[in-house]
Amino acid sequence: MRGHIRKRGKNSWTIVLSMGFDSVTGRRQQRWFTVKGTKKDAERRLSDLIHQVDSGSFIRPSKTTVAEFLEQWLSDYCRPNVARKTYYGYSDIIQRRLIPGLGLIPLTELRPETIQRLYAKRLESGRVDGKGGLNPRSVQRYHQCFHRALKTAVEWGLLSRNPTDAVKPPKARSVEMHILDEDGIRVVMRAASGTPYFCLFYLALCTGMRRSEMLALRWSDVDLALGSVSVTRSLHYLSDGSFDIRAPKTAKGRRTIVLPSSAVLVLKNHKERQEAVFATAGRRMEQTGLVFCRPDDGSPLLPDTVTKNWIRLVQREGLAGVRLHDLRHTHASLMLKQGVHPKVVQERLGHASIGITLDVYSHVAPGLQAAAAARFDEQLGFITAIEAGQKDPVERRC
Repeated sequence: MRGHIRKRGKNSWTIVLSMGFDSVTGRRQQRWFTVKGTKKDAERRLSDLIHQVDSGSFIRPSKTTVAEFLEQWLSDYCRPNVARKTYYGYSDIIQRRLIPGLGLIPLTELRPETIQRLYAKRLESGRVDGKGGLNPRSVQRYHQCFHRALKTAVEWGLLSRNPTDAVKPPKARSVEMHILDEDGIRVVMRAASGTPYFCLFYLALCTGMRRSEMLALRWSDVDLALGSVSVTRSLHYLSDGSFDIRAPKTAKGRRTIVLPSSAVLVLKNHKERQEAVFATAGRRMEQTGLVFCRPDDGSPLLPDTVTKNWIRLVQREGLAGVRLHDLRHTHASLMLKQGVHPKVVQERLGHASIGITLDVYSHVAPGLQAAAAARFDEQLGFITAIEAGQKDPVERRC
């Protein structure tokens, strides 16, 4: 007999799995498992264990807990293989979310229903401040991290299969895109003109650059004579208080963006003011220095500080809900509406493919189609008029 089931208690069963005989001692080998639920649940578990033994995918139970494995995964796999920002993001999720909920469970006893239950609990009451549940997008990030970690556990031979494969994370709500019209742009930029962040906000509007790309921009990346900026890196603030500056993820992310003349003028004025501030402090502005930095020591700006200043600005002007990232969306939408080829827009934004650009800005497509139809009619209108005035094509051939 390959294994059998014994009743252990109310809604609890013990599975005794036969593992054959030890080749050295000749003793019978058995493994014991506990299953909570009905007898049918225990029978399914026994059948699954027997299949694992027969297929060679059975993993001998280990005392390693989920917490011990996740900490090992962070140190042995993540630290040398992923970007620093990704590592700190995973570390935060694991230490604050996964270990408190699942850490004491032996890794080999982790079940999909346990993970699904944790996700549901986090959606109801997962906020650190105790004020309600987490956003579905946050729980989805936890799932992605956990899935990647347990995939490594399978590759290392610690698990026979990934339990998160049978778990459904919540669907994330899409973030609403706010596109500023001409009046909105005028209001925002007029309000920003008296702040230290005017140049940064204006550059975001004129180039579609990401916040992380602008904060990593150096004066050596700016060519005021030719009117262009080169995007070669991005800056991220890590949870340990340090900055991570690295190259873009894709080759398309490295790009040169041609500036409108107004942006060149704004950058020139910004540079002159920065040079004056540095001179007053008795320091020289280096060409390799940051375009946007703290005036006292030239160190990078905190990304959250920039965003908070933007939020205060738009709220004061009655445009609450418009994000700093929406300047990037506004830039792309305006260019597409002006008839700029989507390929050019893709290159300016640094999207990996034109498909991404067209998917993100599909809301502009109806207007583009109408404009295209009008231009087509303008080019071939005389032919259309001639054809419309003639009789049936069969009669014309006679």
